[in-house]
Amino acid sequence: MRDFHLPGRSKVYASRAMAATSMPAATLAALEALRSGGNAMDAAITAAAVLAVIEPQSTGIGGDCFCLYKQASSPDVIAFNGSGPAPAGASVDYFAAKGITELDPISPHAVTIPGAVAAWEILLQSHGRRDLAAALQPAIAYAEAGFPVHDRVAFDWALSADKLRKAGAMALLPNGVSPRPGTIFRQPRLARTLRTIATEGARGFYEGRIAAAMVGELRARGGVHTEADFAAARERATFVRPIKRDFAGLTLWECPPNGSGIVALMLLGIIEGFGPAPDGPLGPIRLHRHIEAARLVYRDRDTLLADPDGTRVPVEHLLSGAYLDGLRGLIDDNHAMKNLPRAGEAVLPAHGDTVCLSVVDESGNACSLINSTYESFGTGIIAGDTGIILQNRGLGFTLRREHPNCIAPGKRPMHTIIPGMATQAGKAVMPFGVMGGHYQPMGQSWLLTNLLHYGLDLQESLDLPRLFPVGGMVEIERGVPQLARQGLTVRGHELSETSLNQRPLGGGQAIWIDHDQGVLVGASDPRKDGCALGY
Repeated sequence: MRDFHLPGRSKVYASRAMAATSMPAATLAALEALRSGGNAMDAAITAAAVLAVIEPQSTGIGGDCFCLYKQASSPDVIAFNGSGPAPAGASVDYFAAKGITELDPISPHAVTIPGAVAAWEILLQSHGRRDLAAALQPAIAYAEAGFPVHDRVAFDWALSADKLRKAGAMALLPNGVSPRPGTIFRQPRLARTLRTIATEGARGFYEGRIAAAMVGELRARGGVHTEADFAAARERATFVRPIKRDFAGLTLWECPPNGSGIVALMLLGIIEGFGPAPDGPLGPIRLHRHIEAARLVYRDRDTLLADPDGTRVPVEHLLSGAYLDGLRGLIDDNHAMKNLPRAGEAVLPAHGDTVCLSVVDESGNACSLINSTYESFGTGIIAGDTGIILQNRGLGFTLRREHPNCIAPGKRPMHTIIPGMATQAGKAVMPFGVMGGHYQPMGQSWLLTNLLHYGLDLQESLDLPRLFPVGGMVEIERGVPQLARQGLTVRGHELSETSLNQRPLGGGQAIWIDHDQGVLVGASDPRKDGCALGY
């Protein structure tokens, strides 16, 4: 139970329906969609569209979308991949001829075709009760009338101000500076674009005036995109077969590659074999084991994960008990590994921003959806007079020819956004997500082990201080105790306060469905501005 003498927030309870998002206005919009006759899918996409306006550093219609949906009437979990491809002109030969060896985060070459709008339309047509026009109305209202900038949004915005100046996105810097908390920010051009999409559907985004404006902006900056690329990409958003793994009595579902949900399942498979660490949720043994497991599975991600349409990704091997047991056997509780095995092997050889949201409706349908422009404000490129901020998801590619994730025409990059869904006995028990770019698999496994191994409640599981091995260092939030830090240092880990002016690691949203009590329990990450609400 929460210690009410200490700062924090309580879990949220409801008996009929609930939404958890990273902004209060988006949570409210989701609940209003439910009360107006919509289901969990309608509410999720309504909230995602609002977030695309009022949390512009994290998401937008110029980005991608992944979704997991569990209907109460079916034991199946539905997965959807709304990630867009590289343009037809984006060959590795083209970049080599131009002398480009690495993609610039604010370059047009980092822009893959946005998949979110196509995803929203298909998901609503297949599983919603309302259409895309209805889902967009709250977002249009916020874009036209404006919205007060919240604290975390303002914090992220200020960190990106130099990037926006460099990209020429002065419309996002009123009076030349990022908006302060409480500032009303309006986006009339984006409102007009959203109205067009509401009237014409996704075709109005991928064809016609809006597509021409996106292509014109990109080509003026040296991009190779064409209107044909955008028109073709509308057909790429598609349903996919989810992947799964059992953990602590639950079945956990993820979208398959090119998404990196497999990394979260691999991490959990390694950690489950250890069981709860003897020193508790913030003890050095627990932290060390999680760090080492993450180092191993992220190594596999960086070497093997790619678009399965063009490359075989060894999903079955990577999720097999034998392989994960072998990885676990490499972890020494007393010492950090100096050398990692090659990717896909279990023996040592000789030598950005995102939003996630969760919704459960009165019928028990559950939705976990993530929408993103990747790094904060994506490329920072605003497409002409459309108000659309274009993503830099192309940074998920490599330009190394021999790599399975090498950029190629029409190929989708390795993707970081991963909605999560937990089921038990064929029923949804928790739609959830942990945002934060590359951190997401680590974050999901952290949330789930906090909850299922260490007995923390849902809100405590999101609140608990975090860490993440990256670039040979371990990024660590300020809340990690000093004794734990010392224990990690002794084991050979080099610690670093989280980067970007001590920006925290990710965020998260989750709703637990207590079928026995008939109660929904919601939690929302304090690292963001949002909340969980229900009725």
